[in-house]
Amino acid sequence: FVSCMEQYRRSGQELYASLYKNHIQMLQCDYSKAAKDWMILEEQLFYGRGLWRDASQALEPRWILDCFEGPSRMRRRIQYVNTRVATIQMKNEVKSLCRSLFYPYIGQMMLNGAERDMDKKGSDCNQLTFFPALHESFHSEDFLELCVERQVILQEFAENEKVTFKCSVAVVQGHTALEGVLLFGKEHFYICECFVLSPLEEVYCTLHCLSSISDPFIFNLCHKDHVVGDQKCSRYSYHDIKEIHLMRFLLQEIALEVFFKNGYSRFLVFHDSDRNKIFKRFCSFQPSLKSKGITEESLNIRKGSGGEKTMLHKWQKREISNFDYLMYLNTVAGRSYNDYMQYPVFPWVLADYHSETLNLTDPRTFRDLTKPMGAQTMERKCKFIQRYNEVENSEGDLSVQCHYCTHYSSAIIVASYLVRMEPFTKTFCSLQGGSFDVADRMFHSVKSTWESASRDNMSDVRELIPEFFYLPEFLTNVNDSELGCMQDGTVLGDVQLPPWSGGDPHKFILLHRQALESDYVSAHLHHWIDLIFGYKQHGSAAVEAVNTYHPYFYGDKMELNNIKDPLIKSTILGFISNFGQIPKQVPYYHKRREHNLNAHGKSSSGREIVLSLHSSGILPGFMSSLKNLKFSPVTTKELNMFSVLTDYPKGAIGHIVHTEKGILAVEKNKVLIPPLWSKTFCWGFEDFTCCFGNYGSEKNVTTFECMVDWGKCLCAVCPSATTIITSGTSSVVCVWELSLAKDKVKYLNLRQALYGHTQAVTCLAASVTYSIFVSGSDDRTCIIWDLNQLTYINQLPAHRANLCSVAINNSTGDIISCAGSYLYLWTVNGQLLTHVTTTCSPESRVSCCCFAEVLDWDIRSIIITGSTDGVVRVGGWEAGKGILIGNKRDKHLVLCQELNPSLALTGKLSKSSPAVTALAVSRNSSKILVGDDWGRVCCWSVD
Repeated sequence: FVSCMEQYRRSGQELYASLYKNHIQMLQCDYSKAAKDWMILEEQLFYGRGLWRDASQALEPRWILDCFEGPSRMRRRIQYVNTRVATIQMKNEVKSLCRSLFYPYIGQMMLNGAERDMDKKGSDCNQLTFFPALHESFHSEDFLELCVERQVILQEFAENEKVTFKCSVAVVQGHTALEGVLLFGKEHFYICECFVLSPLEEVYCTLHCLSSISDPFIFNLCHKDHVVGDQKCSRYSYHDIKEIHLMRFLLQEIALEVFFKNGYSRFLVFHDSDRNKIFKRFCSFQPSLKSKGITEESLNIRKGSGGEKTMLHKWQKREISNFDYLMYLNTVAGRSYNDYMQYPVFPWVLADYHSETLNLTDPRTFRDLTKPMGAQTMERKCKFIQRYNEVENSEGDLSVQCHYCTHYSSAIIVASYLVRMEPFTKTFCSLQGGSFDVADRMFHSVKSTWESASRDNMSDVRELIPEFFYLPEFLTNVNDSELGCMQDGTVLGDVQLPPWSGGDPHKFILLHRQALESDYVSAHLHHWIDLIFGYKQHGSAAVEAVNTYHPYFYGDKMELNNIKDPLIKSTILGFISNFGQIPKQVPYYHKRREHNLNAHGKSSSGREIVLSLHSSGILPGFMSSLKNLKFSPVTTKELNMFSVLTDYPKGAIGHIVHTEKGILAVEKNKVLIPPLWSKTFCWGFEDFTCCFGNYGSEKNVTTFECMVDWGKCLCAVCPSATTIITSGTSSVVCVWELSLAKDKVKYLNLRQALYGHTQAVTCLAASVTYSIFVSGSDDRTCIIWDLNQLTYINQLPAHRANLCSVAINNSTGDIISCAGSYLYLWTVNGQLLTHVTTTCSPESRVSCCCFAEVLDWDIRSIIITGSTDGVVRVGGWEAGKGILIGNKRDKHLVLCQELNPSLALTGKLSKSSPAVTALAVSRNSSKILVGDDWGRVCCWSVD
């Protein structure tokens, strides 16, 4: 212990040296001195210059990007994390751990007298050791047995769990990695972070056992930022796995990326075991993983009607968008959000960052997609060709002959783009040696960054990342980080946007996405794809295209396993880690995307029409035909597809669903259960019970009394076949687990009771695609909840009246909340976009609402509301235009059409029209379905 203390002192780690000194005092029986010194050390360790000595700037609430992947693998969700609370919680956990190990010895020694002889106590001095020791001291089995951190794993184990296999892994998170252990159980597997698999295949935390990682580079990557208290164990069911992709790490085929059905993923590196054998082991538990390729399901996009056509063919036929196809290519090529060294790469598509308006019909507006960023100007292209030829002319090493020694995508490029948002702020500072870069070199202006990457800077050939096409929040300094001051005196804050965006990040993202989907980009994108993912990556085609990079960037040129010199190998890995990696090459040639014939009046159908019209800037049928909607009542026969009994809903309509088979509708206090829609969940009974029934039948199949304890139920939503969410007068939101077996309800169990509202909850809405649900209350607030974790995300501020209806857009994640006659539009992260009063009469109020789900790059959101005055109002939200009330960002809701069911049915206005009680839009947005208080269902469709 004296030796350890002295070595820590020599290395400047005075705090750990003091811990060993304190330990020595105990061994010397100086218990009173040891106890007093421990109190001082404890304060230093947890509140002074110890583990959190650099955390003072991070104690304020922070916005952190959520790793959840929604539609098209977009990560739109942002968590609001109060790091002060999280840090205090972490401190308390570690303090409890230390006290549980250390205080019993001090207490017992002091209780029995400080002068008591050590031999009489019979204490084993090895039992006292829990401090971070030098590697040379890890030899005692007694020392290993003290690893109480393993309780973290045992607490996660399923009942009667039996571990059948263990292997050492590195868990990659961004630009860092954590050493860990992967455990295979009977029905679950476990990822244990900051744990080590010993030579005897026992699991210990990294503080109590030598690392099992033999590769020095991966070892340093795993242990450079390690602090006490990181130990964590996550349990996953094999049935929760959506897909597993074979991945590279540091250009070596040693990794797996596990994607889960809940929208999250984990990146595991197998540094000392066969990755393919581990994949086969996963497949033995879930055989369907073997045959899964990368499809629409992988990208979380709706499957079209194209059958077995390849994604390439669907893209060329305009059945999927440019964004979707680029994300598909990134996924196929092994790019990952979890590894910043091989982050998804997207192209610069515009060259105009100075105009007041963006003209997407002018070719000069766009970047030259046939050339890489290094060849966007002739002068710059010639300089890079000269650099390439100089190696040959000077008889240099032709194996390192290249145009570019830097890369278009790297960890520092990704972190610099996203620096205003955690965890990228921390990553950027870590890559810069602990602080921000010089302000003038940081990402502060889209225009100046384009000029640097396309013209001015010979060492800058960076491309973009997906967030430039869907995430406006990264362009604002959401966490008020002190980014520094430029030489001209400008204080860095939000990113400077082009004039055509009007300084609005939302408008910039929407117009930028429209540019990506434009006709010009669609006609030329295949050239850029060939440069980044295709045949122009390397070889003679790459030389001709001025598109060759340093050989270290290419996985197929670097046989790292054959390099025996550890110093050379570590140098190469460091180069790869810091500067970038070429994506895997896709094995097919890309032709030009089909020309947009639909813009010229040629006929087509389905999603192809919508995609083609959108890419031309033309509204799809439903949106452009709001003035020419055709009315038709819905007959009893159309409403009942599952029952011989043609029972028309009795009373006010509560829920409408449009399926491929027809239109389904049930009365209030009932919801249809997806995905078959053949069963209903019913509530609102006097005894506070609930029941399940078959659609089209009044017979209640099963009744449950489990809701009795939660007061009167006022609303319910059923996001999936296994989940029902209810709430009411108790103000508590209850999430129930539903089990259906052979068309029978087995049980309804409470998964979680969620507290946050202070008065009755009156409305609920859920979105599986964004894994959120929203509750609205008489306390005039809405709360956004996480559908997977069942936790609080954010609260939408006070409204002007009690909440009466909420809805979520499954395409964009936008949220509508309606209170009285007011409608509020929010982003998925709770940022207010606009609000408006929707009714002309002060007595009427909004009773229901929904979205018509247009494509997510359209700057128009179609919102439909039904009111107590019996009128359906169809409105559009559009950046910068409008005739109604807007907020400071000048976004407005525009009233496009008013639909009156009573007028349409009877041909005359009525003073007492029934309230609109339910709304729905067909899957292809061609029909608006309306239910009213008299139990009628009407339909307006495109003529």
